[in-house]
Amino acid sequence: MAAGYGERLRPLTNHTPKPLIEIAGQTLLERHIIALKDAGITSIVINVSWLADTIADYVGNGSRWGVQIRLSREGDRPLDSGGAMRHAMPLLGPSPFLVINGDIVCEFPLRTLTERSPTACHLVLVDNPPHNPKGDFGIDQGQLVNDPTLTYCGIGVYQPALVAAAPRPSRFSVVPLIRQAASAGTATAEHYKGRWLDIGTQERLDHARNLMKPEDDT
Repeated sequence: MAAGYGERLRPLTNHTPKPLIEIAGQTLLERHIIALKDAGITSIVINVSWLADTIADYVGNGSRWGVQIRLSREGDRPLDSGGAMRHAMPLLGPSPFLVINGDIVCEFPLRTLTERSPTACHLVLVDNPPHNPKGDFGIDQGQLVNDPTLTYCGIGVYQPALVAAAPRPSRFSVVPLIRQAASAGTATAEHYKGRWLDIGTQERLDHARNLMKPEDDT
């Protein structure tokens, strides 16, 4: 997911897409690409809108990382999370797909998700951070529930059917569909307790850079 404006990080994001911000000498996007490659995932789709050509020039076809990268171009206005998935479906195909938000740093072992085939979706949740104290979802014996005790970390596995009914292109959030799946008992989740950082504001970016000096880079 790399299409957002990054408004809360302006003026930094006036000319640099948020996924191309560097932490410890490496862009957020490159971190994700390498993590996916290490997990055995070599076919990657990146949705783009704001400064799309900047991202396109940066990633090329993915060959320098040993992966295949294709872009899902959303035009001048990002399609939000659900719209982005729906718009990218012709590139994603009929199988479950893994989604990673482009503005996070996370050391979650992505390989553990490669064999997941949830009925609707499977989300990775983390402890509620200071910027989201009320949380998003909860977990009850492995099932995702609409009890906001934990926060969605921006990593999940989705079935195309979750968003397939929406017209293409259309702008909508996937969250209401996730909540419906949770109520229906067709969504699962797990609680990750390792390093996770959301790079949504200048303050959080500064915090991440302070935590992750080059010698700490993983």
